Amino acid sequence: MSKEKILLEYILHTVSPSVLWPYLSSPSGLAGWFSDDVKLDGRFLIFHWKKSTEEAEQIAVRPNRYVRFRWRVDENTKYYFEFNIAVDEITQETILEITDFASPEEKQDTVSLWNAQVEELKRILGVLY
Repeated sequence: MSKEKILLEYILHTVSPSVLWPYLSSPSGLAGWFSDDVKLDGRFLIFHWKKSTEEAEQIAVRPNRYVRFRWRVDENTKYYFEFNIAVDEITQETILEITDFASPEEKQDTVSLWNAQVEELKRILGVLY
């Protein structure tokens, strides 16, 4: 089954990239908003949620800029999920860009899930609306 690429952008206002980075790239940071718990096992991060566990490998990184992961179940595919940090040149606002892939019938659920997860990240970071 083929998946469609999803690109999402979230404005994080004045959160600096160096403050945001650990939340996107470290097990403890990801456990704060992305999943219930994250453990490092060799080259894989093991993500735990209430009723499921998934493994992902970090396949690309540029510190304070972006990190790309591939779920172990997708390791023989082109699919990944990525967090990219951008700063608007005019407003100086920090923008979190998320790239993911989903099947057409799962696309809306995937977007809704990311929206909810990023709302939790914003809460942790103290981003005011």
